[in-house]
Amino acid sequence: MKPLRHQSFLIRLIYAICLAGAFYNHARTVAVHGLDWDYGGLPVFVCFFWTGLTFVDAFAVILLMLKPKLGLSLSAAIIVCDVAINSWVGLTYGIDIASFVAQALFLVFVMSTIGVAWRAESRRALGQQA
Repeated sequence: MKPLRHQSFLIRLIYAICLAGAFYNHARTVAVHGLDWDYGGLPVFVCFFWTGLTFVDAFAVILLMLKPKLGLSLSAAIIVCDVAINSWVGLTYGIDIASFVAQALFLVFVMSTIGVAWRAESRRALGQQA
């Protein structure tokens, strides 16, 4: 059972590193432009979402380490929503393709590994209850 626990931690650590990088990028943008920047004239919902990721990404990193299942859930929700919104922005306004490909690859990684981490955390929780 321990190897699964280690797999879960490694998966969560990779998620946390990626989300910490995303937090850094969003925080840098907020530091330069402020919380109310319009990202060059994008719709309000996109601006709100991207600025909000500054805080949500950081919260997900914390949850991944302290409350793994909540962190896994939030991480999956973040990357699914981010790729969906960025796909729309890319089709409508254009987008930095390198950043988008990195996000899409992270989405594939999350969707490919979340089950392993989730099952390990479920087993760990059951073991603690016994």
